[in-house]
Formats: sequence, C-alpha cells, structure tokens
Amino acid sequence: MVSAAPITATWQIDAGHSLVEFAVKHMMFTTTKGRFGEFSGTIDYDEANVGNSTVAVEIVAASIDTRDEKRDGHLRAADFFDAENFPTITFSSTRVERAGDGLKVYGDLTIRGVTKPSVLEAELTGRGKSPWGQDVIGFSATTKFKRSEFGLEWNAALETGGVLVGDEVKIAIEIEAAKQA
Repeated sequence: MVSAAPITATWQIDAGHSLVEFAVKHMMFTTTKGRFGEFSGTIDYDEANVGNSTVAVEIVAASIDTRDEKRDGHLRAADFFDAENFPTITFSSTRVERAGDGLKVYGDLTIRGVTKPSVLEAELTGRGKSPWGQDVIGFSATTKFKRSEFGLEWNAALETGGVLVGDEVKIAIEIEAAKQA
C-alpha cells in the first residue's frame, strides 16, 4: 500500500489585508487597543491533515500603533518592547490540530527574547480567487498571555489602588494569505 503525500500548500501572509491587534486594561477598568503595522509570515496548510500544517510569523516591534505617539514611543522603549534590542516578536507553531469547527495552533511566542508556549484558537474563514486570479485564504485567531511573563513589567500604582496597565494581553488576528506557487 502506498501512502498519499501530504497536500500542503504554502500561503504568504498579505499584511495589507491582515491585522494583528492587541487589547489591555488601562487603569483597571477601561481597555486600550493597538495594532502592529508591519509583520510577515507563512502558513503551510494541509486541509486534509491539519497536523501537517505549520505557521511562522514575524512582527516588527517598533511598528506598534495605539494612536498616541507618546505612548507608542514608551511602548517601543526599554520599559516595554525594547524594540532597539529586540526588533521582532515571533510566533512559530509546534503543532496544529482540529478543535471542533476550528483549529488550535500551538507554538512558541517570543517577545523581548523570552519564549513561552502559546495557543491560538483559530478558524478558517474562507478561501477563493482574487480578481487577479490569485488563490487566497483567510484565518481568524485569538489568544491571550500575561505580559509580565515576557519581561513587560513596567507599571504605575494608582492612587485608588490597582495599577495603570493590566497584565493580561488579548490578541486578535485576521489574516489574508496568498498561495505560493
């Protein structure tokens, strides 16, 4: 009996049609959101056997945008991302598996040179052909992590108790990727 070769396609993330967004509590009761404007990556996706799939993403830390230049400068500095010394944030999958109607993408998230395991709850949102004949695919994913685990520990105590910046960071990702020949 001959086993079938994996039917894996490589997809290049189209950053112009994709989004990597984060949300964190501010002053314990409001939510501040931001995004990263520069990122790239590939998805090797085997629809028939998702266990053969892989994901690799690189985000430019200095491309952070919270719509407040002063805050963005502070986030790029040593108190937070230290983008000068740690210019990229990376995610590299270690395993992909089906989870109900979706996918779980297990991998290593690296921020400020610290690598921790992370799990993306993902779903295939569609696929088709662009008006220019390019095969495209879409994915959505979410995850969360504690920023303190990556050395992002800066904070300020509030007069009423609590801290200025929450520890839990929520990530929301929308990806459009083009099939590579």
